[in-house]
Amino acid sequence: MRAFSYHRPDSVDAALRGVSGQSGTTTEAAVKFVAGGTNLLDLMKADVMRPERLVDISRLGLDRIEETESGGLRLGALARNSDTAYDERVQARYPMLSKAILAGASAQLRNMATNGGNLLQRTRCYYFYDTGTPCNKREPGTGCGALTGVNRIHAILGASDHCIATHPSDMCVALAALEAVVRVSGPKGERTIPFAEFHRLPGDTPHIDSTLAADELITAIDLPVEGFAKHSTYLKVRDRASYAFALVSVAAALEMDGQTIRTARLALGGVAHKPWRDPAAEAELAGKPASLENFREAARVLLRDAKGHSHNAFKIGLAERAIVRALAEAAGVEHP
Repeated sequence: MRAFSYHRPDSVDAALRGVSGQSGTTTEAAVKFVAGGTNLLDLMKADVMRPERLVDISRLGLDRIEETESGGLRLGALARNSDTAYDERVQARYPMLSKAILAGASAQLRNMATNGGNLLQRTRCYYFYDTGTPCNKREPGTGCGALTGVNRIHAILGASDHCIATHPSDMCVALAALEAVVRVSGPKGERTIPFAEFHRLPGDTPHIDSTLAADELITAIDLPVEGFAKHSTYLKVRDRASYAFALVSVAAALEMDGQTIRTARLALGGVAHKPWRDPAAEAELAGKPASLENFREAARVLLRDAKGHSHNAFKIGLAERAIVRALAEAAGVEHP
């Protein structure tokens, strides 16, 4: 690990002053916010990220989970993942989110990791972590080693010739399906970012993971009133039962009228550079009976542009089956 300076502010304003003057994105910044540090410190030790200064935000008081005026919940950015998953309101009103958080990492990591940090964690692509290999995400312009290399865990949707890495978060997949809103503070004041607009696809700038600026701080995540508590689930398919990242994951949420689907939300993890949603696939289910046939058709629509590579083409069929199973579980329909 390279040498760095360290600062611990006691307020959001002081923290923002600690990163003032930076331009660009959070991934390019020379000064980094650190809270739980469960991803950033690993990247620093591996010499993948080399910040010159760390601003410790762990004592800013952004760790509460509170009701919003609209009737939803506001998750503090510094609330720990474990505290969020086990919060009685989250479990009762947003069980899909609780299940997604508990599917991620280990209990020890969840006890340290924060909600804001979960949104900003970086890919687990082998080539990103190996500084001896080319990686456009780590070092723009060097190429993508995964394109012609070992790409079993990589993207089948939304990728580009510059990067086929995937976003690793479980929590973010559920937040995408819930249509959460990210609250941030910066030198120009506060703003909100719809969750669908927070993470980016790689395009020709895969080193830019999100739309958060380098001098902005996540302060909270707002959950809407509708949590799909009666008809939702989070399904994670992985190589082993615990402490493994998703090959494919599905957050499925339905609003039902008897056996008819009124509204559907589908988000996939492990398949793209960001949690993947497609309004066309969700519209395919609206107004139709909850049946395996209709679930399969929605899966086909969602995966119509999927593209496999030398080692991960199996993910397309795996994703289709996972979507059908998750929708069946959410709707209470028997499935094979």
